[in-house]
Amino acid sequence: MPQKTCSAAWLEGAALYQICPLVFADGNGDGAGDLDGIRRRLDHVVALGVDAVWLTPFYPSPFDDFGYDIADHRAVDPRLGTLEDFDRLVEAAHASGLRLLVDLVCGHTAKANAWFQASRRERGGPHGDWYVWADPRPDGSPPNNWLSVFGGPAWSWDPLRRQYYLHHFLPSQPTLNLRSAAGEAMLETADFWLDRGVDGFRIDAVDFLMRDPELRSNPAAADPPPAIPTKLFGMQVHAWDMMHADVLDFLERLRARVERRPGAVLVGELSSQPGHGDRLRRYTAPGRLHAAYTLGLAKTAFTPDAFRAALMAAGTGTTCWSLSNHDVERAASRWLPPGADRARFAAFLALLTCCLPGVICVYQGEELGLPQAELRLDELRDPFGLNYWPEFPGRDGARTPMPWSAETVEPAPGAAWLPVPEAHRALAADRQAGLPGSTLEVWRACLALRRAWPALAHGRIDLIDEDGPILAFLREIDGEAVMCLFNLGTRAADYVLPEGSDYAPLELPVPGLPPVPRRIRGGGLVTVPALGAVLARREGASGGVAVAAPEAVPVPG
Repeated sequence: MPQKTCSAAWLEGAALYQICPLVFADGNGDGAGDLDGIRRRLDHVVALGVDAVWLTPFYPSPFDDFGYDIADHRAVDPRLGTLEDFDRLVEAAHASGLRLLVDLVCGHTAKANAWFQASRRERGGPHGDWYVWADPRPDGSPPNNWLSVFGGPAWSWDPLRRQYYLHHFLPSQPTLNLRSAAGEAMLETADFWLDRGVDGFRIDAVDFLMRDPELRSNPAAADPPPAIPTKLFGMQVHAWDMMHADVLDFLERLRARVERRPGAVLVGELSSQPGHGDRLRRYTAPGRLHAAYTLGLAKTAFTPDAFRAALMAAGTGTTCWSLSNHDVERAASRWLPPGADRARFAAFLALLTCCLPGVICVYQGEELGLPQAELRLDELRDPFGLNYWPEFPGRDGARTPMPWSAETVEPAPGAAWLPVPEAHRALAADRQAGLPGSTLEVWRACLALRRAWPALAHGRIDLIDEDGPILAFLREIDGEAVMCLFNLGTRAADYVLPEGSDYAPLELPVPGLPPVPRRIRGGGLVTVPALGAVLARREGASGGVAVAAPEAVPVPG
């Protein structure tokens, strides 16, 4: 692992590992995940070869929304441990060479939060304007037409205060007014966790942090769907309820606060609303977020054109690639081509992810090739899925517990947040560790390949191309250039390499790929196998220099 430095430059090219504490590892035997369980499983994360861990919320919460409904931003939920447990986790992570990022949820709280209870009791009190409140229209209806992402109006009536309060998600998640003293309170919350040693934050739902102060209604979508959709949120142009320009000012204030701690970073989550590529660039401009990701790519088809568009929109070093996470269907299922082998496809995704520019994020279980869990209605916990069943099953299929052992699953069945599917037991970590060709070993080797070649981790991206099923791009830094060819199709395909250079193929940690000639002439034809790849070091390019290959990376199988 790299040595910890005091510069935020460590994030450039870094690999993050996302952990959901509730469903990762049980440290006290009660059948649910906790902070001590994470500490005891850090050896798995270290062996994977990532640079940092991102923890989703572990704060006190009613758990209406997987912990993103926070009752106290500066404490640990007793079901997950104590502040002392958190301190031990930070210490253990740092001793292992890992950095630790935590979720900072600035846009909303739980209704049970003391701030909200104070705000609803007294309009003129110290917390009176900490949330977005509004009077009803003369007919008693909500102040405007804004919709909740999770369904229904974005406003709920509070009989105590006799006003509506805004909630972009669940009614139990009232929206904070960051233009008030609540904004400073969130900056102080960042200080609280930085003082405890965290190395930065993942900022939740950045696009929802600010909205039109005049609370103007959104216009209808310009191209209405032919039939009324399941999710009404898509029937509006979200001109006024989100993505307000004042988000930038808050990000700058947060960045200034984080800059007091050398090496601390900010990684933001953007929505998939139109223009997310442009917002990514603006949100990661100097003095704002260090990096950001959007779910836009994850919500599109698995095509070279989609990846090319995402790469064209990405900023080298500032884009974070999250192909799977707790909010979307696992990529191993979502993008699996009909008839394709699951293990082969998971290995392909591992190599593709590790060649992308900027920051990459591995979601717990992704390194095992876990497919999306198929759950019954009575097993669901996600309010998003419960509201939209059966048209949309929600996000629980990506949130089932991490399978450590095929025999004794941790957390235990029945006591866990969600059940562990039988298909996941067969892919348990103890089944894959040390097994040549397993998805886990492929991920370890792909991450090692990324570290071994600076062009893959830190290089700029150039020559982005798509030709039939082939996605092609060049990664280059300090005279080292690696041409990356990925066949996203289920049949072998040919690609003509750029002229002017010769290419020396790299040995790849993906089982089943046929050997490639030791050297390929520029302008030559390369055959890329189905769901396969060719990575080749460019040699003899004008203006460049030939570089020595790094140490060999073990190839499973």
